[in-house]
Amino acid sequence: MNKFEQLEECMGTVFKIAGRSEMPIADINALLKQSCELLHEADRTFSLYKPESPLSRLARGETRVAELPPVVGEIWDECELWEKRTDGWFSAFTPEHTFDPSGLVKTWAARRAVEFLQSRGLTDFTMNAGGDVLITDEASDPSDWKIGLSKPVSIASEDAGLLTVLDLAGTEFRAIATSGSAERGAHIWNPKAPGKTAADELLQVSVIARDLVEADILATASFAEGIRSIDRLNAWPHVEALLVLPDGQLAGTNGLLSLVAK
Repeated sequence: MNKFEQLEECMGTVFKIAGRSEMPIADINALLKQSCELLHEADRTFSLYKPESPLSRLARGETRVAELPPVVGEIWDECELWEKRTDGWFSAFTPEHTFDPSGLVKTWAARRAVEFLQSRGLTDFTMNAGGDVLITDEASDPSDWKIGLSKPVSIASEDAGLLTVLDLAGTEFRAIATSGSAERGAHIWNPKAPGKTAADELLQVSVIARDLVEADILATASFAEGIRSIDRLNAWPHVEALLVLPDGQLAGTNGLLSLVAK
């Protein structure tokens, strides 16, 4: 059994793919390289920090969605779908009215990379996409299923550390995503506030779901909505969540405690 670990810098963060396989290590490395190219392809297409990207051209008004690669239209449609599903709390349009699907693209690309590896026979691993985690069904190490949630402070802070550890072994859940202001500041806007001002009712939201993109979208939408999102999350099927309030208090969905590692 060969163990493997791939660290890939992309989209301003680090993706980590780690697991084990009976494949020859050279074959594993080749597949990992191909999967990471899918991440970079998404970055080249959707980054608003790359002036030559299709999305940057769209933001400058130089082109239309219909003239761009079909995947741009697919992501546009998916963002619209999630906006409807979250009653408008997820929005891919910035306060400056620029289409910015970054709240979806990172985990969408990560899931795409995972699905590529699985289709090629690499099935026993986890993907950590800048802190958002996807566990494959065949992940065999018990530690793969234990996910630590960080305190809502910068990793450079003296107070940095674990808030709690969740154990997803034996559950339906495969993904965890977190949204907050600890690392990137007030970067999540409230789409229903005048001028789409920054959301500030919560410090952090972690959502546990069966799908990584769903967890990511709901974490972002819930952070934007604030403490009232707990009702929406409790009503959402196959989802649990942990919310951190500005005063340090915690709020969780009804089934969250059953996931806390014993």
